[in-house]
Amino acid sequence: MQVNAEKEDFLLNEYILLLKTVDENQEPLWGKMKVHQMIEHMTDSFRIANEKNKEKKIVTPPERLEGSYQFMMSDKLFKENTKNVLMPDEPEPTRNEFLEDAILELDKEITDFHTFFKDDPEKKTLNAFFGPLNYAEWVQLLHKHALHHLRQFGAI
Repeated sequence: MQVNAEKEDFLLNEYILLLKTVDENQEPLWGKMKVHQMIEHMTDSFRIANEKNKEKKIVTPPERLEGSYQFMMSDKLFKENTKNVLMPDEPEPTRNEFLEDAILELDKEITDFHTFFKDDPEKKTLNAFFGPLNYAEWVQLLHKHALHHLRQFGAI
């Protein structure tokens, strides 16, 4: 499978710039996370992809996994208020005191994600909802996830 170069470029070069345009006090159009919490949530997503945080199991029932994967690979958007069963009902407190530090942390994880797969883009790491994913599949998912949260805060 070929990586989508536009989506890869977006993650590597445009995403952080867009996040920097979002006001820290911007209220979400849906959901409970604040901007700072969303950025750290996205950092955690990249850490799962680059195996700094390893998923332990797939939570999607086996009979629904193929359909979930097909959705992930499509250009269909995540719905507003999509429930993540692995997250608590109330958002986690932030790790970084300042938003700028959270953005720097995310930027580093994006770079580490790219580096992690550089020598072997076909290796797979586990995603709890969609199964084992290679680099191109992760780019697809992380791009979709990034757009979801940028829409949540009116950045796109």
